Amino acid sequence: MKVILLQELKGKGIEGDVVDVAPGFARNYLLPQKIAVTATSGNLKQLEQRRHNIEKREAERLTQAQDLHERLKDVVVEIDARVGEEGQLFGSVTTQMIADALKEQGIEVDRKRIDLKAPIKTAGVHEAIISIHRDVKSVIKVKVGNAETFAAAEAAEQAKEAAAAAEAVAEAADAVAGEAAEAAKAATDAAKDQK
Repeated sequence: MKVILLQELKGKGIEGDVVDVAPGFARNYLLPQKIAVTATSGNLKQLEQRRHNIEKREAERLTQAQDLHERLKDVVVEIDARVGEEGQLFGSVTTQMIADALKEQGIEVDRKRIDLKAPIKTAGVHEAIISIHRDVKSVIKVKVGNAETFAAAEAAEQAKEAAAAAEAVAEAADAVAGEAAEAAKAATDAAKDQK
């Protein structure tokens, strides 16, 4: 059965698309929920008249999605959860918890748009994918744990940064020492050449 979508339908199309769906899906879900209308000749003519408005709305949605993507780039969400032995959580972190934590930071995201690769059942840093628009997806970091695990993770992060800085200093010192040795060798070679 051919229908015209009145709003985006995941996996089928966007507003204004004419799609072919199962008759039962159309009659029992799409039509009663006002997600689609049947593709009659009259409805198709109306669709052609509304095509410009649909394209303008879609462009506006895309710019809003890109703005939200920019805001979400460096966002880290902290979820306070009870942690048991060996970093296991009592329960798991849900998409609703992540949406609420984002709301506290002033970012409104529907929980249905948040995708977790796997259930979060351990303390630590995890990633969540937010499907802002069908063309725009954003990845955020989710820190899960309690005050003790956050402090331990922060200390480990600072230790890692200090080790990386020390390694960079050591590499720079080795490079300078190597350049000094080459310069000394060149100077002795030049002195031998003059004799």
